[in-house]
Amino acid sequence: MEESFSKDARDRSVLAGLVARKDKVIDGFAFGEITVGGMDATDGVLELVKSLDRNDINLVMLNGCVVAWFNVIDLTRLHDILKLPIVCVTYEESEGLEKYFKEYFPDDWEERIIVYERNSGRKEALLHTGYKIFLRELGIEFDDALRILNDFTLQGGIPEPLRLAKLLARTIHLAILRGKF
Repeated sequence: MEESFSKDARDRSVLAGLVARKDKVIDGFAFGEITVGGMDATDGVLELVKSLDRNDINLVMLNGCVVAWFNVIDLTRLHDILKLPIVCVTYEESEGLEKYFKEYFPDDWEERIIVYERNSGRKEALLHTGYKIFLRELGIEFDDALRILNDFTLQGGIPEPLRLAKLLARTIHLAILRGKF
């Protein structure tokens, strides 16, 4: 799952998710929306997965757990409801988000911190392509999560399903902004 938004252009972010088989064939996709700066990202991801109406999904891969301008995905809640392994990937080191939560969201910064901290710490990993990533994994062993990420990373540092989901989300988002969708 990936998303795309423009903070000043629209109050909604486009979610895109796709089904990628182990042989790397894309076998379906779905779209949804969440609120920019909201706290509905977890529900948005749940709706997206359910809208696929598939019983052969074996893992949920996310490009980050803080999306759409600090909309925090609750990875534990996703795992508990979907009963699927969750692998969440990020690409840069971070000093934390608490100061931004407090600055931009004075009314609910504490809730954002609670959800973010429940997501647990990220672990650094090196992909077979030589790129460093950071990952969180639930319901799957770290080594298995890294193996899957390596299997789906054809080049660079972004696993192919996440790269394609980003392209889909950005394309739909731009079409909406241009009034073409």
